[in-house]
Amino acid sequence: MRPTSARLAALLIWLAVSALPAIGATCEDPGGFSAWLDAFQQEAAGQGISQRTISSALSGVAFDPGIVAKDHAQGVFRQSFEQFSGRMISAYRMQKGASLLKRYAATFGRIEQQFGVPGPVLVAIWGLETDFGADSGKLPTLRSLATLAYDCRRAPMFRAELLDALRIIDRGDMTAAEMRGAWAGEIGQTQFMPSSYIKFAVDFDGDGRRDLIRSAPDALASTANFLKGYGWRRSEPWSDGSDNFQVLLQWNKSMVYSRTVAAFAERLARTNSAGQ
Repeated sequence: MRPTSARLAALLIWLAVSALPAIGATCEDPGGFSAWLDAFQQEAAGQGISQRTISSALSGVAFDPGIVAKDHAQGVFRQSFEQFSGRMISAYRMQKGASLLKRYAATFGRIEQQFGVPGPVLVAIWGLETDFGADSGKLPTLRSLATLAYDCRRAPMFRAELLDALRIIDRGDMTAAEMRGAWAGEIGQTQFMPSSYIKFAVDFDGDGRRDLIRSAPDALASTANFLKGYGWRRSEPWSDGSDNFQVLLQWNKSMVYSRTVAAFAERLARTNSAGQ
């Protein structure tokens, strides 16, 4: 490259970098969070989210360094399949899962008829995600998402999730105070990210709300709707190597996790068949 062209290229690069949003220079400084949040609220309003929702949801939201620490320290999926599945498919979860398959048999029958996903697969996800709804998380979702949207590591992804969380509130599915879950912003009994909540949540119990926190039928049917949306094949296997296993990887991209869901579901299916 000729010197003049090199200088011109360098100038263009400098101009491009200079034009980037200020967040690139401040996202590792908690002191810049307030200004970032003000700008984000303007963006949300520009996307059609009501001022009432923006104010109720984001007023008082603060940066949480503990959330960032959790995001940077994930290591559970580096375990082997044997280690992870041995810990996660416990005797308690097998017993509880089998019991819930019987308790919600009619619901699972309706779900499979509508979405094509069998009960054991849904119960396996339900059990691994939140111990069947017993531990869906208590952290304020909006604080978690705002923190991760401001942090450098995955800012665009969580910025979009925060906007979708506001849309969930705006359409009346839940209030900002009700929106509590896991540290990365997952909501409900099977841990939906807000973007998936927007796309796949359904009102399956007929009460007029898509409530994935308090309604097991809504949470389970919404999970089935998610899997169907990614191509779940009715009446086909879900073991590693199958088309349906590729759908499980859309639920969680960890191979270890998805193999554990598949193994748990297979054991539940065998137990349920033996008990019928």
